[in-house]
Amino acid sequence: MHNSGYEVLAVDSDRNKVDQALNDRIATHARQIDSTQPAALREAGIFEQDTVIVAIGNYVQESIITTMNVKEGGVRHVVAKASSEIHEKLLKKVGADHVVFPEHEMGCELARSLTKPGILERFELDPENSIVELIAPENFHGKTIAELRLRSHFGLNLLAFSHKGKFVINPDPNTYLTKGTAIVVIGANRDIDRLPI
Repeated sequence: MHNSGYEVLAVDSDRNKVDQALNDRIATHARQIDSTQPAALREAGIFEQDTVIVAIGNYVQESIITTMNVKEGGVRHVVAKASSEIHEKLLKKVGADHVVFPEHEMGCELARSLTKPGILERFELDPENSIVELIAPENFHGKTIAELRLRSHFGLNLLAFSHKGKFVINPDPNTYLTKGTAIVVIGANRDIDRLPI
């Protein structure tokens, strides 16, 4: 986030991690505090932040207490990292607005990339539907978008295509796809999985 131009205040109880956050330039400011103490959070300016990410995943008690403290301190949007479904439920009960499982999500993404290497990017709309960018399968080369009949054959809609790094949104159905073309489709995951990739 810091590299994207956002001001990031990082806190940790471990001085080495605080120093590393500053050295690696992943935060604008970093402070060593005990996040389970509301006074320390207040003094560090945490309660004035628009969004707080509680990334304490392995220490369940500290994670829950910190999330509760931040929410009670008036932070509008709190994102918390969970290590289990029970942890997730507890975080939501104390006020987390959004709970993430980064290790699980990365594991799923790795599994998808290994089983479907033709998929370049995937954005899940919900557990059943996605938008994916993929390299057009070989049997799509030399055909127009209309000839592919993606909607009738696969239940998918083509949103865009990209060739040589340039995207064309809502493309003309008479456009021919060539080798190396990436396409962006939207649809049910079960239909995306039927594509010959």
